[in-house]
Amino acid sequence: MAFSLFDSKGIHVDNQHFSWRDMVQKPISKLDDDAFTRIRVILINGLENEALRFGHMAARNNLALRQPMAKVRRIEQHQATLVNWLIAADHSPLETTIAYEQTAIEVTAAVAQREPDNYLAQVYRFGLLEDFDHLYRYSALLDRLEGKDPNNILQSYTDIMHGRATSEHHRAPEDDLRRPYVSKTADLLTKLHALTIVAGEYQTHDYYMNIGPLFSDPLARQLYAEIASVEEQHVTQYSSILDPSETWLEQWVLHEANECYLYYSCVEQESNHHVRKIWERFLDYELGHFHMACDALKQFENRDPGEIITANFDSPLEFRSQRDYVRKVLASEIDVRTSGTQFVDKANESALSQRYRSLVNAEGSPSDTVASGYVWAPGTELNRKKWTTPGVRIQ
Repeated sequence: MAFSLFDSKGIHVDNQHFSWRDMVQKPISKLDDDAFTRIRVILINGLENEALRFGHMAARNNLALRQPMAKVRRIEQHQATLVNWLIAADHSPLETTIAYEQTAIEVTAAVAQREPDNYLAQVYRFGLLEDFDHLYRYSALLDRLEGKDPNNILQSYTDIMHGRATSEHHRAPEDDLRRPYVSKTADLLTKLHALTIVAGEYQTHDYYMNIGPLFSDPLARQLYAEIASVEEQHVTQYSSILDPSETWLEQWVLHEANECYLYYSCVEQESNHHVRKIWERFLDYELGHFHMACDALKQFENRDPGEIITANFDSPLEFRSQRDYVRKVLASEIDVRTSGTQFVDKANESALSQRYRSLVNAEGSPSDTVASGYVWAPGTELNRKKWTTPGVRIQ
């Protein structure tokens, strides 16, 4: 069903309220809910945190926007709390990590296929293969530390196998920058896709930076340090495709439009009735925020929001397994590397990145170590038979 941002005013920000009990609702079930419910929860939490981050930065640079943005940020904070608290306590931090990587894979693959700009579609495919390998490395760690099958989280939607090796993801900063879209000519979906993936990758980076130090296992601590560094590279990559000429108000309108688009996508596909009501409520809230941003654009820049929001949404972003597409990209692009803003064959990779990688990997790569000899198989480490010497079986 097509969706127009201008058809409904939503709920005005002054009528958006929360209580503490309202903010902490019944969490989803690790075992009973569909994995894509959790994927939507993780994605939306990242989106709300990006809204908070952007709102603070915009307010620092615009005196006139400080009061309206403060009002919107308070609601965004409470929305982020409600959404993030939907993750149940039965998820260990490492299982949640698996879920974060599944979110990155499935959402980035969906975006890559819909992206109308060929260069930016390549950007998404490039990052996709790296997230795919991160899932494999963390799956090996989950097996090692907790004796759990990562497929209990993935529910067979996402493959568990290596992609472009994480030890080869480390690049010089110069080789993580990409060409930005041109705001005046770019498709609206191009702009929203960029904001979506920036939000997801930023959240993943911050989660790993907070969770990593809490592990006692030395290899786990090193692995989180290594992959958190790659996630910062991803944030650099995806942030660099945003057009820096967009004004603060133009960016605000786009941020609110993107939140509306993704809440609409969630409403259209959510299977958990309780969670679907949350998406419906927050879509109305975000429509209120969107029209507030549009009013500010008219007031301070004397611009018509229709200059920025140039189309309706013909269909939602698809939340479904992208296994076949990921396998196709893996088969054809695993050896793609970068040199400046260009994508090149492995043989032509930038010398800057080769030197940088030799330095950070000088004492080995935790991601190589953790997955040494690991091949996913159904079941867990604790119930698989292990052999040490011929004739001696350890159960």
